[in-house]
Amino acid sequence: MGRIYACFRPLWKVVSRSYRPGFGRTVSTTSIGNLYSRGPGKTTFTPARNITQRYSRSFGSVVAMEETPGKEESTKEKRQPSNYTEQAGPSKRARMDSPKDKSRHNYKHKVFEPTRKTVGFDQVMFNETSSYIENGLRKVQPYFFTFEAFAKGRWLGRTVMDIFSSEFRAHPPEHYEKAIKMGRLLLNGECVKLDTVLKDNDFMQNTVHRHEPPVVADPVQIVEETDDLVVINKPASMPVHPCGGYRHNSVIFVLGKEHGFQNLHPIHRLDRLTSGILIFAKNLATKHRLDAQIKGREVKKVYLARVEGEFPEKAECDKPIFAVKHKLGVCRVCPEGKSAKTSFERVTFNGRSSVVRCFPETGRMHQIRVHLQYLGHPIINDPLYNSAAWGSKRGKGGIDSTSMNDILGKLVTEETERQSSSPSGDSNSAQTGSSESEHTPSEQSADLDTEEGAKVKGQGVTKSTDDLSSVDPICDECRVSRRDPTPKELVMYLHALSYEGEGWSFETPPPKWASEDWVED
Repeated sequence: MGRIYACFRPLWKVVSRSYRPGFGRTVSTTSIGNLYSRGPGKTTFTPARNITQRYSRSFGSVVAMEETPGKEESTKEKRQPSNYTEQAGPSKRARMDSPKDKSRHNYKHKVFEPTRKTVGFDQVMFNETSSYIENGLRKVQPYFFTFEAFAKGRWLGRTVMDIFSSEFRAHPPEHYEKAIKMGRLLLNGECVKLDTVLKDNDFMQNTVHRHEPPVVADPVQIVEETDDLVVINKPASMPVHPCGGYRHNSVIFVLGKEHGFQNLHPIHRLDRLTSGILIFAKNLATKHRLDAQIKGREVKKVYLARVEGEFPEKAECDKPIFAVKHKLGVCRVCPEGKSAKTSFERVTFNGRSSVVRCFPETGRMHQIRVHLQYLGHPIINDPLYNSAAWGSKRGKGGIDSTSMNDILGKLVTEETERQSSSPSGDSNSAQTGSSESEHTPSEQSADLDTEEGAKVKGQGVTKSTDDLSSVDPICDECRVSRRDPTPKELVMYLHALSYEGEGWSFETPPPKWASEDWVED
């Protein structure tokens, strides 16, 4: 009996003390199992935080006990340690236990907050700069913009100069040296040195002088507006969202600045070079309802395209589409691709080109353009799928994977040549026509040099040009004179004519190039 008593006595002390009124202790066990209370609502068992352990040699188990003075805390309150700091910075798991911990985790900068705390686009952002019309183009006045980003995992342990010279190749290393000397690069709100090594949760800011590419000066026309929807006729050459070098020359910004619309939700997207119907929801309920119709293939979409040669009266293509290079936005017909189906009807033929009505049943990336190329009738001014890089047949009948590598190399070369002669490095590129990712092709990282980083992080602020010169001494674009593109170079002959769903239908007038008497310049 003495041995049995000695074995059970430690456990009995723990259990009995937990039931004694006035103690309010919390008990947790590792291998004993759940303990049951003698009365409902009298004892709460939760994982302990400040733990003292008792070992029972007979059971080989650990009984953990937490002392909680005063009134018992609720389970919700116990989930956060008593020393939790709400303003501890980006990492909410941070604890400021001791000076040693502060030094180890570099807590000096954890309380640093981004300049912008809102997500989305507001009037402050719309007022960053102004635009004007010149030579049939919509242009934006250059302005200063600060990109903000927290340090990525792959940046940790590397110097600032190493990161910018290797990952942000939009500018040579000498540019970033000048930017650091001028205070354009900040780390946790303070000037940074070239040899500074980045740590976890470091917050970086890079102020740049932005020159946006021009777009066609055609206005963004409101086709219809209801309490739930805004339907527009999108001009060609203008992206839907800020991306790449585009910000104020995007549909979202034009609608906000010129029409007062904010917090719109796009129901679908169009390629940057494509014009036509674009539907926005004013609330999430409407967005979810129309999204369900599109995903369920309940929406009838009609497009117009002007293609090479004499198109047959009717045609259909159901070849799967595979994204060869997401970064460049290049697709091709491939058995491993996603299922896709498009029907076509010829409208007119003028002896050289045909106007075709397109009915896409699915919504794959570049679906209409890829299927027209496969049928041997690419869009006549498609800068990607009617490029000489695809060979003399322009990709008719498909391209095998072996030849695709050579084609990609040629497309990149063409893109580089276009960027060297077009404003702000813009061109009628493959990627700017992407329906899935409206970003300019680039191999650089996107956070401190491009709009994508600010968009993903929800960060970015603009300095007014009132107190700064419109010419930046370290801006490469300020020292380069480029030829303006013609409006014709910024348009692709593909137009979203109409969208129709259950209980609604929207249509735009056909573009000029789709008229029967149209003559190519």
